[in-house]
Amino acid sequence: MVSEIFADGVGRVDFVSGVVRIELVSLEPTESGQGKMEVRQRIAMPVDGFLHSLNTMGDLVNKLVEAGVLKRNEQTAGAVPAPVKK
Repeated sequence: MVSEIFADGVGRVDFVSGVVRIELVSLEPTESGQGKMEVRQRIAMPVDGFLHSLNTMGDLVNKLVEAGVLKRNEQTAGAVPAPVKK
């Protein structure tokens, strides 16, 4: 069985000693009710692995655009497409 980790997003991304470190963050409730992001896990990978993961995610973004889940904004070419509002 493969373990699964849920994260609300990515926090910091650092490059130290030849290794890319990516913090996975999740929203935690606070007494004020606003919540705050807390680091849950950290992924450490070599530069080649990081670049491969960027290609893989870029392919997924393109598939989401084709499926109509995301919409490209031509004014911000190269930026992450915005979700389609329904």
